Order: sequence, then C-alpha cells, then structure tokens
Amino acid sequence: MIPDEEHVFNKAWVGVDSGPLSAPVLGRVVGMLAARADCPIDRLDDALLVADAVAAKAGSFSDDGRIRAQIVARMGSVELLIGPLRDGGADGLVSSAALPGVGNVLEQVADEIESREGADSDEYLLIRLDFDAQRSSTTDRMESDVT
Repeated sequence: MIPDEEHVFNKAWVGVDSGPLSAPVLGRVVGMLAARADCPIDRLDDALLVADAVAAKAGSFSDDGRIRAQIVARMGSVELLIGPLRDGGADGLVSSAALPGVGNVLEQVADEIESREGADSDEYLLIRLDFDAQRSSTTDRMESDVT
C-alpha cells in the first residue's frame, strides 16, 4: 500500500483491538522499526507520540473498532499507514489528535499527513516522520538483513 518500496529496510503490519494494550503494542512496533532505521532519539519520541495518538483514537474511525497499521522504516523516515478507516475516518483521526492548550499533536510532529484511498476503495491515513539518516554502517547492516 505504501507506493515507494525503494529503500524500505523493515516493515510490519499490526492489528490490535482498541483497548489498554493497543498503545503499548503499537508503540513497541513503531519504536523497534524506528530504532532499526537509526532514528534520532528526539524523532523516536515523536514517533512514539504519534503511535500513542493513533492507538487512542483510530479504533473509533474503523468499522470494527480494530486498529490496523502498516509501519515502514526507511533510511531517513518512519511511516505509519493506518486503516482501513470508514469514510471521513482519516480526517476524523487527525482532528481527534488536537489537545487543549497544545494543538494538534499529529500536525505538529509529522512531516506528512495524507488521506489515501486503497485498492479496495477504503480510506487510509499516511503519517510520515522524517529524520536525518545516521551512520552508513546501519544501511549496510539493514541491507544484509534483507538479503
């Protein structure tokens, strides 16, 4: 579903019921993949904040209350593709991340937020966080893991 497969080092699909375990599960998967991409600690914190916001609200915008996400780690970014969501769910999920006195958490930390239509005509929300790629040795290590 994430169109550009170039430079994808790791990806995972997660599906959890909305509830007390959704944030820890989603956060750990996002954290693991971000760490493998040598995400700097400040952006790792941002990625975990996004995961918490998604886990807290995404179930409200899916037809069955489950949270489904594809997480993709690339050299220089981490992407979350949330869905399928019901009609208007992507906009609703983004709007639900607004906190009084803080503003919209997703809009403040993400580099890209985009509603997408899947091949099945369902709605998805792409959230991308960019960061400076770290060591070239990490790239070598990740590529050797893939082959």
